[in-house]
Amino acid sequence: MGILTVHLDRITNLADEDHIGNSDPYVKFELEQDNLFVDKDFGEMVSTKKKDEQNPVYGEDFHFNIPTLNNMELTIKVMDDDVGFDEKLGKCKIKLEDLGLSEEPMEIEKKVDNNLFSPDAYIYLKISYSE
Repeated sequence: MGILTVHLDRITNLADEDHIGNSDPYVKFELEQDNLFVDKDFGEMVSTKKKDEQNPVYGEDFHFNIPTLNNMELTIKVMDDDVGFDEKLGKCKIKLEDLGLSEEPMEIEKKVDNNLFSPDAYIYLKISYSE
């Protein structure tokens, strides 16, 4: 088994979806192996929530035990913690086997939301894999 480490650094330019106050963003990581017939789930991890923050800084690490990088896809959802149900602020997917990951962390910058009237929202990660 190998260990996939995802370091969540920060997010920039999140749209404010709350009508009262600012968004309270958190990040949900879902890892699955995208197989031809049956996808295999390797778990879900959630960051801390940042209150009233459009440019949250996290500095958090997440570790997934996985057998291989083959067909692995990391889904990243940026959510707004709300009373009732949480709203999605943005989303992206990363095909891990295409990155050439190693024990040396690779810096990743991915767009999570297209904003019409302001700069697009981006998530900043460092991802590494060790066997």
